[in-house]
Amino acid sequence: MSQMVVMDQPAGPYDPTVPGLSSDPELQHCIQCGNCSGICPWGYAMEFPPSRMIAALRAGIYTNVTTTESVWMCIACSACTASCPRLIPITENLMTRTKEELILAGKVPAELQSALEFSHRYGNPLGESPRKRVDWAEKAGLGIPVLGRENTEVDVLWFVGDYPSYHTNVIPTALAFAKLLKMLKINYGILGNLEHSDGDSQRLAGEHGLFEMLAERNAKAFRKFTFKEIITTDPHAFNAFKNAYPQIGISYPARHYTQFLAEKLEQLKPFLTKEIKAKVTFHDPCYLGRVNNIFDEPRQLIQAVPGVELVEMPHNRNNSLCCGGGGGGMWLDGYQWEKTHARTSEWRVREAVNVGADILVVACPYEKPRFEDAIKVIKKAEGLKVMDISELLTAAMK
Repeated sequence: MSQMVVMDQPAGPYDPTVPGLSSDPELQHCIQCGNCSGICPWGYAMEFPPSRMIAALRAGIYTNVTTTESVWMCIACSACTASCPRLIPITENLMTRTKEELILAGKVPAELQSALEFSHRYGNPLGESPRKRVDWAEKAGLGIPVLGRENTEVDVLWFVGDYPSYHTNVIPTALAFAKLLKMLKINYGILGNLEHSDGDSQRLAGEHGLFEMLAERNAKAFRKFTFKEIITTDPHAFNAFKNAYPQIGISYPARHYTQFLAEKLEQLKPFLTKEIKAKVTFHDPCYLGRVNNIFDEPRQLIQAVPGVELVEMPHNRNNSLCCGGGGGGMWLDGYQWEKTHARTSEWRVREAVNVGADILVVACPYEKPRFEDAIKVIKKAEGLKVMDISELLTAAMK
């Protein structure tokens, strides 16, 4: 009954006990259409999906929301924001700030708490030693330049990111991109052990203070060197550099690697001589596509590979299904499984199987391990391969 009361309450003053939310005029524009709650992948499992959260805030009974754990189902996929007819930034203004309130109250799922503590202590959410951040590059034998060791001035600063630096399943994607940079004769360098987590997922999980600390550490490293732009293989890092860092006074030109490679496609094509006869489908990462409107460049790169047939899944481009890793979701799998016994990564793999794909192509480091795990439990998915775009391109090079 309490949920129905929330929905029936007339719009009133904002709850003054919720700092940030109480002074947000954009939330007053909500017309209670319910689009945000309907499109949310976990809306059905939330006691308070987004529209009901706003209704509670208007009714002055937001404590009904903050006394539940409902908001931790949010994976910050921004589907709610994209569907809002009043263009309210629901993900940033409502969901993230509510998570902040719960963090301040000490109501944090254990696995997320560990990732946040690791990020503070080690500069990455995996709890790995910062001294080992460059090990993957040193073992590669590709002559990957580390800034400060050989030079301090380059054209491109490659921000590698946490998972490509440490995660066994994701390191091959970093190696593939390094090969492409070498083949294109790009004057680039990486930060090595000076690099810290970009902090964007921690920010969207409600830890804005931690985000600022990580951003300042990276900015300190950036200032040591001269470069023209930042290229990153992580859409979350790209979103941080493009949208979040400038808000705290840290501003550098930044692009996702698919934008960078698509611009150099004519230089790439002569090297793509090995035919790959496969039906492939592309998963649009939330923070590349829906949030930053980059849809065409990844597809241009895929279609440049000889022999591939690109097929689209039912949910594609702006309507893409989230892999479940963003906004702290990478560190909430156990919690969300307990609540739903479902994973969005498994829904996505089913879509890839249903369109007859041989290869599920990705462009975010969160996605490869998530989809590879999902393949293990989905019927008829045994033959499906998961490849980053950089891996697909290098596979087409003799």
